[in-house]
Amino acid sequence: MTITTAISVKDGRTEEAITAFLALLLREGVVEAIVVPKQLPSGDGFIPTLIRQPEMLSGIGVLAPTMAVQSARVLSQLSYKMPSGRKIAALLKSCEIRAVIELAKFLQVSLADLYLIGIDCPGTFEVVDYAKMVADAGGESWMADMLKKMGRGEVAPADGFSYRRACRMCEHPVPHGDMAIQLFGYETEQRVGLVVRDQMAEELSRRGLLPSAEAEPLARQEVVANIITERTAMKDLFFAEWGSKIVDHESFLKQFSTCIRCHNCMVACPICYCKECVFKTDTFVHEGEQLLRWADRKEGLRLPTDTLLFHMVRSVHMASSCIGCGLCDSACPSHLPVSTFFRSAGAEIQQLFDYMPGRNEKETPPVASFREEELTAATCAH
Repeated sequence: MTITTAISVKDGRTEEAITAFLALLLREGVVEAIVVPKQLPSGDGFIPTLIRQPEMLSGIGVLAPTMAVQSARVLSQLSYKMPSGRKIAALLKSCEIRAVIELAKFLQVSLADLYLIGIDCPGTFEVVDYAKMVADAGGESWMADMLKKMGRGEVAPADGFSYRRACRMCEHPVPHGDMAIQLFGYETEQRVGLVVRDQMAEELSRRGLLPSAEAEPLARQEVVANIITERTAMKDLFFAEWGSKIVDHESFLKQFSTCIRCHNCMVACPICYCKECVFKTDTFVHEGEQLLRWADRKEGLRLPTDTLLFHMVRSVHMASSCIGCGLCDSACPSHLPVSTFFRSAGAEIQQLFDYMPGRNEKETPPVASFREEELTAATCAH
């Protein structure tokens, strides 16, 4: 069951209209709590926040111009041993929803009592960049301005600022989920689209909480298609640029020469879920005598060791499930293009297996399945 409708906006207050609808879900008991991006007291950032009282939704950022934490990690913790029947909703970006669905396949998130609410996403800024926008008085009106422009498909940020690299090559600006709030192609000062599916559609219909059915505007498909085309071209450009730099082992090592193996990228990644990581075991905690022997053999030894191996093993572990959120880039103190590496490697594997991470919770990840023909000469050549 899928219902397409719209939320009416009064006096051009789009954020307030969306917030009021989310508050309705709490007030009517559809959900017990909702995870939303809440503005920090400093006003220069947002963080996922679990809210139980409707009035506490004041100050949320429906577009959340920053993503300091991947909400999939938050929901993994929240749904851990959650008593059955306690419904929780979460307002998420497309990459966050896809990460949640991917984690559910590995039993790291329970979808049984989660309502995933997606919202069209123009992109996000690095935390420090958005803080500067606010300091320069340009960030305060960013969301209001962007909500107006999204209807026309204009997603460019303010002059002098740029979206995160991962956002500029994200070809999934439109989310799916139990509910999707649609902004692209709508006159957002008057109304925003709302698509509700499956169990949530049945629940809201039963309670009489949905507006009358209303078709999405014809302009939406064209607007979304243009954004996807532009971002896909940017992705191809980034991939080609990266591929031109990596021709052998030495060039790969050169690209990651400034890696300090801090594990920040692994900690920030929503797909790295192992409770015990091999890189945090004695396997990679080498004794001093071993280091001295290696230094004798090589006449010198870079410390810390195994930086390249760390990235290669991570690639093998999660390339097929990388959803391209780019939090690894944001977490890297050396500003390495880790996201481009994982996305480009993941793209080949995902194409090989016709698999898109987070597309459908019923799809089996390549690492959890085996097909007799998957390692034939033809597929390997591909």
